[in-house]
Amino acid sequence: MTEKSNGNRKLCIITSKGSLDMAYIPLILANSARMTGIDVELFFTFWGLDVITKKKMGGLNVATVGNPSMHPWFHIPTLLGAIPGMSAAASWMMRQEIGKLDFPPVPEFVQLVIDSGANVYGCKMSMDMMKLTKDDLVDEAEVLGAMEFMELSEGAQLLLV
Repeated sequence: MTEKSNGNRKLCIITSKGSLDMAYIPLILANSARMTGIDVELFFTFWGLDVITKKKMGGLNVATVGNPSMHPWFHIPTLLGAIPGMSAAASWMMRQEIGKLDFPPVPEFVQLVIDSGANVYGCKMSMDMMKLTKDDLVDEAEVLGAMEFMELSEGAQLLLV
């Protein structure tokens, strides 16, 4: 495990989206921060919980409808994105491209970030709403309420993704 910084700098990332493309943003930022000795707290809320939910984290997908920035990359018009199987195909393509950049799959990346010393939290309110328990999350995750996260993030750089 990487040694934590001396407390001079802290990054708190709130992750609210659980699609494949949105899962990599907080993980890359957290990994980069830990590599430079910055303390990292990752707070997963709403659909972002999928990124740390054991049963879902390995099967995250890319939305092919309602994501206008993605379509030129895959050359999929929005109407065609609604065809069954298009999301799976786009997700497969994205996994291939991410792999070419030498980034690990989401479950492995989550573990790498945790092993580097980042702390991972599931939002209690979102978990209650989605009927999730601590056992549904990766083993190292803790459950926090929003007020507890506010205390934890005091004085930190805060990012919402």
